[in-house]
Amino acid sequence: MLLSEAWDKYHSDKRIEGYSSLTLKMYGFQSNLLKRYFGDIRIGDITTENLKQYLVEAGEHLKTSSLGHRIRFIRSLFKWTHEEGYILKNPAAKLKEPKLGKRIPKFLTKHEIEHLREGCHTPLENALFEFFYSTGCRIGEVAKFNRDDINFTGNSVIVHGKGDKEREVYFNIRCAIWLKRYLEEREDNQPCLFVTERKPIRRMSIDTLRHIVKRISNRAGIKKTIYPHQLRHSFATHMVDNGAPLEIIQSLLGHEKSETTRIYAHLSGKLRHDFYSKYF
Repeated sequence: MLLSEAWDKYHSDKRIEGYSSLTLKMYGFQSNLLKRYFGDIRIGDITTENLKQYLVEAGEHLKTSSLGHRIRFIRSLFKWTHEEGYILKNPAAKLKEPKLGKRIPKFLTKHEIEHLREGCHTPLENALFEFFYSTGCRIGEVAKFNRDDINFTGNSVIVHGKGDKEREVYFNIRCAIWLKRYLEEREDNQPCLFVTERKPIRRMSIDTLRHIVKRISNRAGIKKTIYPHQLRHSFATHMVDNGAPLEIIQSLLGHEKSETTRIYAHLSGKLRHDFYSKYF
């Protein structure tokens, strides 16, 4: 089986399994890199040494995290190819991801959040900002929402997250007020929750969502790069600051592993200071 044929079959199977379109797009990019390096050869001819050499050469100009992404794709592809019986031995079985140092997510202080609120000039901007901050949703999740997904009775929304897993998240009263104002002023019939500001009116793309958050931050005068995922980090950090249990935050964020959520405990300076003051 040629490398291109293996990718086509792998891609089809993973779509059926529920891999997100974004994940498959990134894996497609990695597949093209693999084909560019090896050529469209028989996948059974690729050895462990071949893969190691490929990764060594890639590692010379890649960040550790990017190299890790590349290795995860290779391991997934060759594991699937082996399990499906297309190759007799898995050459990627012993490949290990590089160790990553602990990266502390960048978050915004509550003071900076208030400055960003002042930078919102329209119901759309206010609704979008408050929705990101009060739900902790990923940008790809926000882009998929429709009006009908919003439950104003319970101030909640069902999220279809990674792997199409569902979870319920909530938004506060401030967010509910701005969402209603934004939806009431719209004159289009689009089912999407957030739509473009100019015609033709259509669902707002991820790039446009990023642009609006950047536009708000530019007005707010905060001298740092602000991006939507920072609002997710800020949501989680402020929840910890207010004493929320990590397992609740894990559920709201849609993290599979508790270790992913636990990193926010390291960010909670206020909570640690409160305990210090109490016990020392």
